[in-house]
Amino acid sequence: MHKRWVYKSLPTDDSVSALSTSINVNKYIATILWQRGITEFESAKKFFRPSLSHLHDPFLMKDMAAAIDRLKKAINSNEKILIYGDYDVDGTTAVALVYSYLKSFYPHCDFYIPDRYAEGYGVSEAGIKWAEENGFSLIIALDLGVKAIDAVTLATSKNIDFIICDHHLPGASIPHAVAVLDPKRSDCDYPFKELSGCGLGFKLMQAFARTYRHEEELYDYLDLVVVSIASDIVPITDENRVLAHFGLQKLNQNPLPGLKALKDIAGTKTDLDISGIVFTLGPRINAAGRVAHARAAVELLIASTEEEALACAEKVNLKNDIRREFDLSITEEAIAMIEGSEELKNAKSTVLFKNTWHKGVIGIVAARCVEKYYRPTVILTESNDKITGSARSVKDFDLYEAIYACSDLLEKFGGHKYAAGLTLDKSNLAAFQQRFEKVVAENITEEMQTPVVEIDVVVDFDNITSKFNNVVKQMAPFGPENQRPMFETDRVFVKNNLSGFKERHVRFLAGQEGNDRVFNAVGFDLIEHYDRLASGQSFKMAYTLEENTFNGITTLQARIKDLKFD
Repeated sequence: MHKRWVYKSLPTDDSVSALSTSINVNKYIATILWQRGITEFESAKKFFRPSLSHLHDPFLMKDMAAAIDRLKKAINSNEKILIYGDYDVDGTTAVALVYSYLKSFYPHCDFYIPDRYAEGYGVSEAGIKWAEENGFSLIIALDLGVKAIDAVTLATSKNIDFIICDHHLPGASIPHAVAVLDPKRSDCDYPFKELSGCGLGFKLMQAFARTYRHEEELYDYLDLVVVSIASDIVPITDENRVLAHFGLQKLNQNPLPGLKALKDIAGTKTDLDISGIVFTLGPRINAAGRVAHARAAVELLIASTEEEALACAEKVNLKNDIRREFDLSITEEAIAMIEGSEELKNAKSTVLFKNTWHKGVIGIVAARCVEKYYRPTVILTESNDKITGSARSVKDFDLYEAIYACSDLLEKFGGHKYAAGLTLDKSNLAAFQQRFEKVVAENITEEMQTPVVEIDVVVDFDNITSKFNNVVKQMAPFGPENQRPMFETDRVFVKNNLSGFKERHVRFLAGQEGNDRVFNAVGFDLIEHYDRLASGQSFKMAYTLEENTFNGITTLQARIKDLKFD
């Protein structure tokens, strides 16, 4: 697939020189930092030396004081508190954190995860009924609830109060809960808007601990927070960067028993980073709620002993194996449907429906279709006599707004710019398919339909030293809005050792004309370039840096993103 190379704006030479001098880095590093908003010594110090003291005061969030007052009243009165959360990674880690922390000093609490298939997303009537039957008078909702107006009204009629912690965009009205903690509320002045659901749970507990206990107790759960940050694909900036930094330390040095068991069963042999969580821990935690009930994921994450955790991890891992089989088979069916229809192949969007597809994996299938066809995608299936779906988008196209434009055809929907969920009546399927395609076709640009390689700086090989790489490594954790720096080097050629492997990938020793320095280079899914690489042509190479350890020896190598031939 053709990729569009986009170059980040470059600061002035004077700006680069001043920053380079003040923090003793070369001009390339100074340029990359400037592009990320790090423009002078103090912001650089804060970036390279994160501290938990950099976290914002939780009481800056609207309704936080009311939430803490209600929680303290419940504890003083021995009320039963129900921790209610979504069935994905963000929701289950949030529930595990809040439940584990409260349970450590307060016995009268339990947790509830709605069934993905019987209840669907959000606060369900069944969940409120269960809370009433079991004597709960306070529900803390995590990673959901900001649109649960009817559910909160129902709960209030049963003398059940709600504290809502949600990071999704609110609707036109806010539920009449005791407190609605959501930085995306238009009337909330909290300085950081992009917390994960688990991050919001952490802020609620931070406010309580800061007022009545010891904040340091909460740091035992930072590994749960970083798993949510990675899996929910929130920006690794501001508070999330601090939480991710210390969460990764906890995850790699002294993880909770459940996460340790999950790491062991996944076979992780090196320290995990954000990407490692996304590809190893996240899918396994998610799998519990995708093919069965997500309560199993929470039970794993709150396990107190290694033996208990290992037993839970084995069950969750089996669910992940089943999830993987569903994922592959449904993806194959979806691709076959597109390839079998000229109309679908030529469309600006993908909207596919099959009533037998497994609801738990349609979001993954949507993401895989976006990878292959690079266009906004909605994958739909049938559940409880309704059509339900997951949607994924491409860079810069606002999926949420496109779905909102179809809202009169939907029973409910929610999500973000790049990922969303929706439910509709069967009678509206054809109309939704037509409307969504029309909205996308009218709003998507040609540029949005081409995958982007975003270049930070153009650099020659002889500038890439071990010191250079050590500074780049300190820019981690890498993730959304703080991606691993992307370099371009021109006049590159294959020096030797060109090989194709697994019929998809290429590997070679890269040299640069007029430069003695060489690098091992590997390009995944770039086998299409093999013949031109073998021809001896020079080329431009877009790549990131990584360390490769083989037989106990660690070397620097280039992970190729794309190639352009002269």
